[in-house]
Amino acid sequence: MFAHRFDCCSYAPKKKAKELAKLLQAERPDYPYLKSVFRALREDLEIAIPRKEARLPDVPTEDDIRRFYQAVWNCRNFADMVLIKTLFYTGIRVSELVAIRLDEVDVERCQIRITKGKGSKDRQVPFPRSFRELLALHMEQVQARGAVYLFESVRRRRYTDRGVRKMLTRYATQAGITRSMSPHKWRHFLFTWLKKEGINDALIQPYSGHATRQSLEVYSRLSLADAQPSYNQTMERFPIQ
Repeated sequence: MFAHRFDCCSYAPKKKAKELAKLLQAERPDYPYLKSVFRALREDLEIAIPRKEARLPDVPTEDDIRRFYQAVWNCRNFADMVLIKTLFYTGIRVSELVAIRLDEVDVERCQIRITKGKGSKDRQVPFPRSFRELLALHMEQVQARGAVYLFESVRRRRYTDRGVRKMLTRYATQAGITRSMSPHKWRHFLFTWLKKEGINDALIQPYSGHATRQSLEVYSRLSLADAQPSYNQTMERFPIQ
């Protein structure tokens, strides 16, 4: 079909497209057909698809997290302490954090239900047993104000994604951390740290909210119950307690 030799240096893309259109017009091709044609064309011409270089995420260090939490501790804001520990211990996204309702926290089992997280999926995430009393005390305080969500202002307004991000930026500045410390980087820290401590990826995935086509089958057979004993033991060594 394509008898002409394609020289990308000699033909402008639009001109070459018009030549190809004339050859294909009579076939009235649809998109999937055109896609398969150009896939075959790439193979015949031995043109490799350029791959983007995979960059490793910029993960905070243990020193970063200790300095950060020291700044939080120095401010003696109890609600902020609980919020930040919840974020650090669970690795949930900020959008998920601000949406947690009080009735989604199971203090006895040390689990929080994330409803309609990324991809509109529900999941359970663990928190350390050592955090249970502190979290329960916070819940008692906000329940006394008639709160519905785990994190609300004194005016019974749910925390916002933007507000939490501003809080984290403020503490990072107070800690003298000058490089960007987005909430997602703290999430990277937890899962990287758990991996370094020997927790298997297949155990991390059920509560991280990650899913890949390659791992979906094995992950679907696992539950939080499989991961939590290892998580509890490992979190006893977490940089902040």
